[in-house]
Amino acid sequence: MNLKRKRYQQGSLTIEKRKNGSDVYVYRWREMSANGQPTRRKQIVGLKSAFPSKAAAKRAVEGLRLDINIEAVSVSFAPLTVDQLLDHYRQTELGNRNSKTIRTKGVYEHHLSNVIGPKWGSHHLQDVKPIAVERWLNEMPLAPSTRYKTKGIMSLLYQHAMRYDWATSNPIRLVRQSALPQQEEIVLIPVAVAALLAELRDPFHALVLLASVTGLRRGELFGLKWEDIDFNEAEIRIVRSVVDQVEGPPKTLASRRPIPMSSELMSSLNNWRKRTSYPGAKDWIFASPQALGARPYWPNAVLQRHILPAAEGQGSPKG
Repeated sequence: MNLKRKRYQQGSLTIEKRKNGSDVYVYRWREMSANGQPTRRKQIVGLKSAFPSKAAAKRAVEGLRLDINIEAVSVSFAPLTVDQLLDHYRQTELGNRNSKTIRTKGVYEHHLSNVIGPKWGSHHLQDVKPIAVERWLNEMPLAPSTRYKTKGIMSLLYQHAMRYDWATSNPIRLVRQSALPQQEEIVLIPVAVAALLAELRDPFHALVLLASVTGLRRGELFGLKWEDIDFNEAEIRIVRSVVDQVEGPPKTLASRRPIPMSSELMSSLNNWRKRTSYPGAKDWIFASPQALGARPYWPNAVLQRHILPAAEGQGSPKG
């Protein structure tokens, strides 16, 4: 058996003059192509003027040197900028079918493309500092929860870089950002819920009653089908969640546990099933007539067009 130690590549860092534009540092190395032949590769490190010395430029390619000497790595160069890290994160994490739900991937992609990328994409990884990020977040005209979400995704990016040895620390951990809402959440007391129910007709009466006594998430509410209701055992089985009209599993394992039904809730659902145009076992309980029963209602549309007007009409007292 012939064992041969793989040669460690140092690569070479040189200054390359360009006809149009400033001189740049370029890092060169070799890698094996698909047919087993050595191929020369190069990566522009940055403008010469961006580094005070060649030693500083060498430090900038330390992650790249590690990468080209690690077998089975998923990319052929280490990201030097946040934009490059974003691309790798998309490929390895958001591109993984089982990593996150479609809804979560959409939220992450929005932050990467529209929030983090435009501000920090051109920065080198080591140039992103906690105070600068904290100041930027505080200046964003968004809700605290949204800014906190942006911070969390940036932190995940640096954790991703650390896993691949492209960063030695996570500066976002030092960023202070509160997720406390600017306004107090509105909580309806039982009398207010009863008053609201009196203003609603089915299916929204059944929907609000179901939400009030079970505490189901809205994706789980609108993901219910008649086959999930066991009227004999007085139980509701949570087997799916619908978010942005995309069907997926419930958020947690605990969400899958059967929920007992009170006699009032069971009667309300049974009455609605007798009146709905979509009473089949495979039909959505809150099927949208606009979609001819093929999809459930959109939660925001129900809230804005039916529940909020009813609440404002009877002036629900709050707890």
